[in-house]
Amino acid sequence: MNGRPDGEDDLGDMIPFSSGDSEQDRPEDPAAREPNPERQRPEPDATAGPDAAAEPDAAAGVGAAEAGTAEVGAVEAGTAEVGAAEAGTVEAGTAGEAEVGVPAAPRQRALRKAGMVSAGLIVSLVALGAGGIAVLKPYLSPEDFDGPGSGAVTVRIAPGSSAQAIGSVLAEAGVVASAQSFVRVTEERAVTNRLRPGHYRMRKGMAAKAALDLLLAPSSRVVRRVTVPEGLRTSEVLARVAKLAGLPLKELQGVDKALVGLPSYAEGLEGFLFPATYEIEPGDTAVDVLAAMVERFQLAARQIGLEKEAARKHVTPLEAVTVASMIQAEGGVDADYPKISRVIYNRLQKGTPLEIDSTVLYAQNRRSLKITERDTKVDSPYNTYQHKGLPPGPIANPGEKALMAALNPAQGDWHWFVTTDPAHRITKFTDKESEFVRYREELNKNLGTS
Repeated sequence: MNGRPDGEDDLGDMIPFSSGDSEQDRPEDPAAREPNPERQRPEPDATAGPDAAAEPDAAAGVGAAEAGTAEVGAVEAGTAEVGAAEAGTVEAGTAGEAEVGVPAAPRQRALRKAGMVSAGLIVSLVALGAGGIAVLKPYLSPEDFDGPGSGAVTVRIAPGSSAQAIGSVLAEAGVVASAQSFVRVTEERAVTNRLRPGHYRMRKGMAAKAALDLLLAPSSRVVRRVTVPEGLRTSEVLARVAKLAGLPLKELQGVDKALVGLPSYAEGLEGFLFPATYEIEPGDTAVDVLAAMVERFQLAARQIGLEKEAARKHVTPLEAVTVASMIQAEGGVDADYPKISRVIYNRLQKGTPLEIDSTVLYAQNRRSLKITERDTKVDSPYNTYQHKGLPPGPIANPGEKALMAALNPAQGDWHWFVTTDPAHRITKFTDKESEFVRYREELNKNLGTS
């Protein structure tokens, strides 16, 4: 056995100062041209008393009474002439225009008052229109820049930000002219659900459409992607992250383990920095990065039911992760993982030392495909040639397939396995020691050490 790495403006309705319909526009009404005896006001009866003259004649007042509106006439001063009965009351017909007459002095006061009211109404409507424009303009026609912009600026989009919130961030940074212009193009293109949090490299003075295009382009994100392969030891993971993410190695090595969310059964980071690709953004700390890796392990553990399945196998969760780490460190193809798992459990059940090469290499903190007799005698609790049972803890950080293999070993009587051809990842299994010896010789031959 061996080990190896792996708008519009609304001004309101204008009320014109006019005398109503002009002569040429007014429908010709013979009754209006010809004198109507019934419309002639009789002389007041002197015997009727002083109030008789103030009583309107039943036939007086209405010309085209069926229109139901008051006729407004313009005088030389531009004021409206309102017709009324001599008593000053408006006689509303069922369908026509009401014609009203007033005495001379009250008439002038009424004309002046009508002009003042009408002028005030126009001023109010104009003011209302201007206010409406001021309120509605940002929504109907929001300010926007033209072109792709220039210079460079980095903005941060917080998780859960709405299009309005993102637009506000962009506007404050000078990227877009207004938040509403960004919201408008986002809604027009129906891409709100595609906006992701993170840091983005943008330009100042951009058209909202161009800014949206950049936010949707993965290349605009200011992020470092770090891939952690399966089977790396924690020391190797930290060195890789330091190099690729630009974080100080000492900071990664000095992280307080209590701050990264390790499961209760973990005794350290080894085995719990899950292999995956991580996006590390500006401002992320060593604690942030390691916590993300542990969180990813926790997710995988929940998905495969690690704790429940470990109990079913009569091992602790830590022991299950330890078995998975040896499976991962020994390598081979994915199909070999359940078989390697079976060899480990068979030897544990029988009480035979595991004799896993990768545990010896871990004890020496080195990588090699060649194991010597001297290596098998190293003094370490991780030396499974010298100590029966599992090592004290994981020897690498396993991926999901190795974890699943540790919980679901294949059926078989194998007690040995040898990766006879590491270059082609060929591993052979046997329950006979003689075959095991032959497989070891085959390996040495392929390594050029026989």
